[in-house]
Amino acid sequence: MIKQYAKAWTRNQVIHGGWVLITGIVGRVAFILMAMLATDSAGQNWPRFRGPNGTGVAGEINIPSTWGEADVAWKTELPGEGHSSPVIWGERVFLLSANPDGETRHAIGLDASGGDIVWTRSFPAATHSIHARSSYASSTPAVDDQRVYAIWGSPENLKVMAFDHEGETVWQRDLGPFHGRHGYGNSPILVDDLVIITVIHGDEKSGHADDSRSFVMAVNRESGETVWETPRGNETSSYSAPVIRQLENGQQEIVGFSPNEGMFGLDPATGDENWSLEVFDKRTIGTPTLMHGLVFGTVGSGGGGHYLVAVRPGSEPEEVYRVERISPYVPSVLAVDDSLYLWHDEGKVSCVNVADGEPIWTERIGGNYSSSPICAGSRIFGVSDEGEVVVLAASPEFQLLGRNPLGELTRASPAIAGGRLYIRTVSHLICVGPGPTRQVSQLK
Repeated sequence: MIKQYAKAWTRNQVIHGGWVLITGIVGRVAFILMAMLATDSAGQNWPRFRGPNGTGVAGEINIPSTWGEADVAWKTELPGEGHSSPVIWGERVFLLSANPDGETRHAIGLDASGGDIVWTRSFPAATHSIHARSSYASSTPAVDDQRVYAIWGSPENLKVMAFDHEGETVWQRDLGPFHGRHGYGNSPILVDDLVIITVIHGDEKSGHADDSRSFVMAVNRESGETVWETPRGNETSSYSAPVIRQLENGQQEIVGFSPNEGMFGLDPATGDENWSLEVFDKRTIGTPTLMHGLVFGTVGSGGGGHYLVAVRPGSEPEEVYRVERISPYVPSVLAVDDSLYLWHDEGKVSCVNVADGEPIWTERIGGNYSSSPICAGSRIFGVSDEGEVVVLAASPEFQLLGRNPLGELTRASPAIAGGRLYIRTVSHLICVGPGPTRQVSQLK
């Protein structure tokens, strides 16, 4: 809340690049304190899929472009396997895992400093069909200063659970069956006192288009009780996690994707739809990306084409442009400065202009990609399915800075917090950066 308020306050106080003077020492002191707390929070925590508000962008952090064993603070074997990305709050890392047959699901808490598993909570579940590239633990949890919020889905039930940071169950909900041929992969997000849950499933090929309930739901963080529920269409399953858009009037808006409604904006307080624009004709997987007043999203299918859409949201939303051929399907778009970085599933990376979508460069780097890229300072980190971390410069000129083999299948997206890079392979969690007794100056 402090971070969100500070951002909204700053937006409203800056006019044409100049600070609006405020009167009163109390007001100035309050702002300084909020800004300091917000900065500290952003550096130490990675609270959801793709980090703060799903941007995938961290600050100037000294992560090496290439590394060896001396640069790996720790590597921990996890119970089970999965593609759930790590989230971090302070000195705790949290993620989900599952036994290969899907009959047991795990929530895991680790010590960020040394990599020790502090707690594991295991739950029985039903095995079911999933896509070959998916897993029984593909959803990334969300975390705040008190709790971790996790979701598992199966044809029998969709279970939402909240744990405290020591692994004790605070509350749990059963939201009914989930029918999706690929398995459940939506990740929750947090806004104000709410946990936002997206469930879009039941397409015709799954055989459950008529008896599935698709929706975006808000539940209370402390109790798990439903606050509101907004129906969505059932035409095609979707796995995109929403983001929060700050409005000019100081209010917030949930921006989400679905194949049926396209891009849409919801009021966080009520779930009412503020706007929508039908711009998608296939499945949506990547997280919305916000920059320069536009919303960027990608769409595709395993056997069809992919494209990116740029939309100007609002009461009269409009499509601004499309980018085809070089657009990714599964990896999310990364926005840095005035450029979009499109990390294609089949090993091509493109830099395009935010304003008009015109390509600046496209280069083949090799490999296959499901993970979404992230940016630390001026460097972009992308992780291939084959288990190689490719590092590029966030620059209008293509620069390959490093290649780092992990030696294991990887489809989770990396995280950055506390000056360290966290990478989840299918069965390990790896921390790159200063360990408990090593200094940043030792890194390359």
